[in-house]
Amino acid sequence: MTGSRMIRTNKLKLAVAIGMAALLGVSANAAIAAKTLVFCSEGSPEGFNPQLFTTGTTFDASSVPLYNRLVQFELGTTKIIPGLAESWIVSDGGLTYTFKLRKGVKFHSSAKFKPTRDFNADDVLFSFNRMADANHPFHKLATGSSFSYFLDMGMDKIVDKVSKVDEYTVVFKLKHPEAPFIANLGMDFASILSAEYADKMKAAGTPDVIDREPIGTGPFQFVSYQKDAVIRYKAFDAYWDGRPKLDNLIFAITPDASVRYAKLKANECQVMAFPKPADIDLMKTDPAITLLTKEGLNVGYISFNVEKKPFDNKLVRQALNLATDKQTIMKTVYQGAGQIAKNPIPPTLWSYDDQIKDYVYDPVKAKALLAKAGYPNGVEVELSYLPVTRPYNPDGKRMAELIQADWAKIGVKAMLNTYEWTEYLKRSKQGAQHAMMFGWSGDNGDPDNFFATLLGCESVRSGGNTARWCNKSFEALIQKAKLSTNQAERSKLYQQAQVIAHEEAPWIPLAHSLTHTPIRKQVIGFKMSAFALHDFSKVDLSK
Repeated sequence: MTGSRMIRTNKLKLAVAIGMAALLGVSANAAIAAKTLVFCSEGSPEGFNPQLFTTGTTFDASSVPLYNRLVQFELGTTKIIPGLAESWIVSDGGLTYTFKLRKGVKFHSSAKFKPTRDFNADDVLFSFNRMADANHPFHKLATGSSFSYFLDMGMDKIVDKVSKVDEYTVVFKLKHPEAPFIANLGMDFASILSAEYADKMKAAGTPDVIDREPIGTGPFQFVSYQKDAVIRYKAFDAYWDGRPKLDNLIFAITPDASVRYAKLKANECQVMAFPKPADIDLMKTDPAITLLTKEGLNVGYISFNVEKKPFDNKLVRQALNLATDKQTIMKTVYQGAGQIAKNPIPPTLWSYDDQIKDYVYDPVKAKALLAKAGYPNGVEVELSYLPVTRPYNPDGKRMAELIQADWAKIGVKAMLNTYEWTEYLKRSKQGAQHAMMFGWSGDNGDPDNFFATLLGCESVRSGGNTARWCNKSFEALIQKAKLSTNQAERSKLYQQAQVIAHEEAPWIPLAHSLTHTPIRKQVIGFKMSAFALHDFSKVDLSK
């Protein structure tokens, strides 16, 4: 290297360090010495308490870096391993779960809170009783907020009581056996919060602070959030599972997938979320980038709000299934990176019923069915499309335009609309939508996580069921399946449930996508999550 080139290179490195220092609010020398990874995320979190939300975007920014759960999933798999609980025993015919808690686990600190004790049983009781007990002092939330995932999973109907045996032993008593219970406790909504922090904030007259300024036991500590722009974290030196190798973690919120890719190429971020299918081939040939790929545990769909006309009519829902050209959607939107969906669960999940015959694209048959339903001259509807890239849907707007054109062929005029992501989610929970584009990435590897959360009667109340479809026969099957520990028996019940869902058609199941994560070559130890999340706790950067 010539002297002039070396000088230019060193100046560039210094400029990058100074720029990073400005972003982090630290000195240039500290930025040069620290290991900082920038993740180009796809959207803004709804908040930082994972008890209150249901989306992967929010979990990525909250439960993954900041919190732990009693049990956790081995990274990259759906295998349950110990977390804040070192071990557990199931007894009393599956009604009693006794957890031995890990000792020496530290909580984060902040300007407002300095913990005086380690994690213990009181924190477990606080975290679960807050969600379950309407009389708990921290149960009441701001208008529009709820413990939606806890309710979607029907946990209030499952758990009878959580009790403390001693500082490091807790017992969950269930109302009935629940096959996916341990897997449920590994999910993001089951994150453990600090009871001491809650008490301190309540005494200060600011109890709501615990939901806005997170204190957890996770690998990173929260530093700051600039809305819709950047989230800053720093490594938690006292993390029980070993201090992260990264010193700083930054989420650069970048909704446009093309902009995320441009930032990745420029090394402005080292990992990006959810690339456009059109960019995949370019990423494969880029010498600075490694493209990781995994079969997604997901489903993308259109849900019909059955509480609103014309979607209260099954024949209309069936007609719109027949009127939707999934082959073109797969080719145009997903560009082959996935497969057409016909069921609410992906084919990688046990109990998938491959015997079900999908609604084949047939506009003539669809138009006849629409006339039979009482709409011979067509009908006007609203279709809300995703405003952000999701692992199950790379381009909501383009998909909506294709569906709009398909439905027009049978006389259905679809007026397209969308909203900012948090508003989109809020409307979905309130039932304000007409027809809505949505999707799901599994959280625990159990079919119940799809059936109950997305189509169960309880999740109508909490908002996870965007179709607002409550079918007694379907509900009876999925509830019965949860009571059995026999997987073959559960599979039969879930397959019967899929037959009902297909006939009643509260959705148009569209696709199960492949998921991709492009990372720069200097990123070491990153593994793709089985749940389309991004975990940086074991990640390093080469020099």
